[in-house]
Amino acid sequence: MCRWAAYIGAPIFMDGLVSSPGHSLVHQSRAASECKTALNGDGVGVAWYGDRPEPGLYRDVYPAWSDPNLMALCRTVKSHAFMAHVRATTGSATSRNNCHPFACGRWSFMHNGQVGGFDRFRRLADMGVSDALYAQRRGATDSELLFLYAIEEGLDDAPEAAMVTAHARLEAMSRTDGTTPHLRSSAAWMDGNRLFVLRYSTDHIAPTVYYRRRPDDLGWFVVSEPPEPGQAGWIELPAGHLAAFTDAGVIITPMSYAVAAAA
Repeated sequence: MCRWAAYIGAPIFMDGLVSSPGHSLVHQSRAASECKTALNGDGVGVAWYGDRPEPGLYRDVYPAWSDPNLMALCRTVKSHAFMAHVRATTGSATSRNNCHPFACGRWSFMHNGQVGGFDRFRRLADMGVSDALYAQRRGATDSELLFLYAIEEGLDDAPEAAMVTAHARLEAMSRTDGTTPHLRSSAAWMDGNRLFVLRYSTDHIAPTVYYRRRPDDLGWFVVSEPPEPGQAGWIELPAGHLAAFTDAGVIITPMSYAVAAAA
């Protein structure tokens, strides 16, 4: 399992979430406390938004704790919307193309979880992406495929329903040709103005997601694990739910409602 963190609100330096806190994402890359493996050293990545619609993207195969470029980037870049990820591979190769976040157009996406038996039906799953979009397929992960499915399902017009439908497509393939657990997922995606988060599992083990408002009400933090031990104010997102974060606040909805509302 991987660990990730995201932010949207008034601009802050990225190190305030990624590297400076006592249990920052960099610390979690070698000492995670709420996932199956404490070590998440198979790569790192950051996507951030500035003056252009498309996000900046940095990814590499180094462990976060030994990546000086990551540290320098996060110390000097201030952003109103960004996401960061440390990777623990569930089978695919340790390569830059398999590192999160993934980006396409104005969207960025990251994921923690697994699709049961994905290697058994990966070729079939890849064929579910249109020729026009398949050129964006750089790596070999189930996570990147979730993102591409969501784009094809209408991410621009219905960002929540599209992502839920993308999850449902891969879950159906796992149930037919894969293994249990068919799907475990905590996913985050943003377009620079809105941040969306999903938490889901086909069994009782859904990857953790927490969110917290800035004390001055000027932004939202969303994480796999709180970045400071014992810090008050963190709320756990219920399994089977979505959260949409904007300047106006947060809206929590069941995943099933998101699809019905877009129909």
